[in-house]
Amino acid sequence: MTDERHRRPEDVRAFYDAHRTVRQYETHEDGTPLPMPDEHLDVILHAAQRAPTDATAQLYSLIRITRPDLRARVADLTTNAHIATASEAFVVCADVRRVQRVLEVAGQETGTWPAIAVHFGIGDAVMAGTNLLTAAEMLGYQGCWIGGVLNGLEGIIDELNLPQGVLPFAALTIGRPAEHAPYRPRVPRPLVIHTDTYHDGTDDEIRHATEVMNPIAARNGQPGDWARLLTAYFGQGGGMEKREPGLVAALKRQGLWAGNE
Repeated sequence: MTDERHRRPEDVRAFYDAHRTVRQYETHEDGTPLPMPDEHLDVILHAAQRAPTDATAQLYSLIRITRPDLRARVADLTTNAHIATASEAFVVCADVRRVQRVLEVAGQETGTWPAIAVHFGIGDAVMAGTNLLTAAEMLGYQGCWIGGVLNGLEGIIDELNLPQGVLPFAALTIGRPAEHAPYRPRVPRPLVIHTDTYHDGTDDEIRHATEVMNPIAARNGQPGDWARLLTAYFGQGGGMEKREPGLVAALKRQGLWAGNE
């Protein structure tokens, strides 16, 4: 008997090749979000909660954003306007607060492990969010992971009333696509999938990977330059350097900083 869950390799490949990051969603005529049917929302949330987790802890929470005023505020804080127009919008958080509460109610004391909290909390949050997005794509939706929460961490923590132990990792929007997003290339497999030992990549391999990835940085009909795009994010004076102090401050505020200062 064939297990109905099983698919042919070509079907699995086609499903993941159909994945797109989509920021423009179908809306009502006035631009307000199209609601997701209750049964669809229920099943994508079920999928999120079926994600793997370490030590049974489920160190994540999803904050579903429904109020239009709150959506607008979070959209502004993240500099991602589509949070206001998606059928569903979530802030995906690492969350060790709930485990601390379970131990507290059981009369136990929580240990001190802020670095572990970040390690497993982010992992659990990513797995839950990925399950949610994959389930949504199975139902015909598309979505977008939003790293722009780092643009307004303090404000998001305030707006969502997040206690210590809960850290926003990313936002995630879901909706029916209203754009035809391009197929995005990926770094050649030999530089990503390593066998038995890490392969650093020769200069020529890195140059080839950059050529493969250049189209991902194309804008307005102009050819892309992936190295230039990465420099804008990760180079000296780039966006990630500018975000670093805000993330460190949020980790300290939420009791998740493992450094000496």
